[in-house]
Amino acid sequence: MSLITQLCRLESISESSHHFEQLNYLNIMPSSEEHLYTDTLGQELSDALSVLSRLGESISVLTSIAKLILDVDEVGRTVYLCGNGGSAADAQHVAAELMGRYQLSRRPIAAVALTTDSSVLTAIANDITFEEVFARQARALVKPGDCFAAISTSGQSKNVLRALRVARNQGATTVGFTGSRGMDMVPLCDHLLMVDSTNTARIQESHILAWHMICKIIEERLIPE
Repeated sequence: MSLITQLCRLESISESSHHFEQLNYLNIMPSSEEHLYTDTLGQELSDALSVLSRLGESISVLTSIAKLILDVDEVGRTVYLCGNGGSAADAQHVAAELMGRYQLSRRPIAAVALTTDSSVLTAIANDITFEEVFARQARALVKPGDCFAAISTSGQSKNVLRALRVARNQGATTVGFTGSRGMDMVPLCDHLLMVDSTNTARIQESHILAWHMICKIIEERLIPE
C-alpha cells in the first residue's frame, strides 16, 4: 500500500471518529464520568488524524529529504540534528534510527543529535549564551556536504535559527521541520516541512510520523526488495 493511500485512509478514519468508541477502542458502554473522558480522547484522536492525514500534501518534500540523506551518506558525510524540548527528543530519536535502524537491518548512516552532551550544552549556555548551544557546535563540526536538520514546532527558536544560519554558511544542506507559524525558517532551509497546524502536540506527532516515512524510504532504497 502506498504512503498516499495510507494517508487517505487516515483522513477517512478521522472524518468518522467523532467518538472514541466508534473506532472500537472500547467495547463497553461508558459511564457518565467515563463518557467525559472518551469524548476528550475521541476529540484528540480526531484532531490528530486530521492533521496527520494532511502530510500527504508534503510527500514531495519528504521524498526530497530522504534522497538528500541518501546522497549525504553516499559521499561519507554526516546528518546533524537539533531542537529544543520535545524536538530535542525527536532529534535524538531520528539520529538513533538513522545510526541504528528503523525497521530493516542495514548499514548505519552517520547521524548526530546536537542535544545529547550535557557538558557541552551547559558550558555554552552558561559561558556564552543559550542562543549559541547549537550554532557553536555547528561551527566546530559541520562540513560542506553535510545535512543539518533543525526541528522547531514554533519555527521561532533563536538557537535553532542561529544554528541553521551557521550550518548553511559552513556548506551544509539545511532541512527544517516546523508548524504553520514557522515562516522564519523558510529563508534558512533548503528543504522545509511545515505542518498545517499551530497546535504543538499535533505538530510533534506529524514530525515523528514524517521522519518515520523518511526512514522507510531510506531503508527501502538501501535494501531493495
